[in-house]
Amino acid sequence: MEIKPIKTEADYEAALEEVDRLFDAGPNTPEGDRLEVLTTLIEAYEEKHHHIPPPDPIEAVLYYMESRGLSRRDLEPYIGSRARVSEVLNRKRPLTIYMIRKLHTGLGIPAEVLIQPYSSEESAA
Repeated sequence: MEIKPIKTEADYEAALEEVDRLFDAGPNTPEGDRLEVLTTLIEAYEEKHHHIPPPDPIEAVLYYMESRGLSRRDLEPYIGSRARVSEVLNRKRPLTIYMIRKLHTGLGIPAEVLIQPYSSEESAA
């Protein structure tokens, strides 16, 4: 396969197949260099044509809790009282900028995920 810009879905599919073929290529080899260039081209194409929107902020918090074995009580330093944590996770109260900053700094949840608009009972009122 000749390396060229990925402009169509057919080009994209061909590049993915070539990456599959080259997947075990060693670094600093012609095949490894080819793999690196193809993955860069694929990433650029996917960013432009297959953009994945950021997740819902509450779903992101729940995912971080589950993946790190955290309980609701573990969120209290970032969100507030047990009642406040419950209100936020049950979408009865939106995240505040203060909570977003604390969750970002304390748990490493990307701020750009936490600031996304999402539905809550308060925003529906």
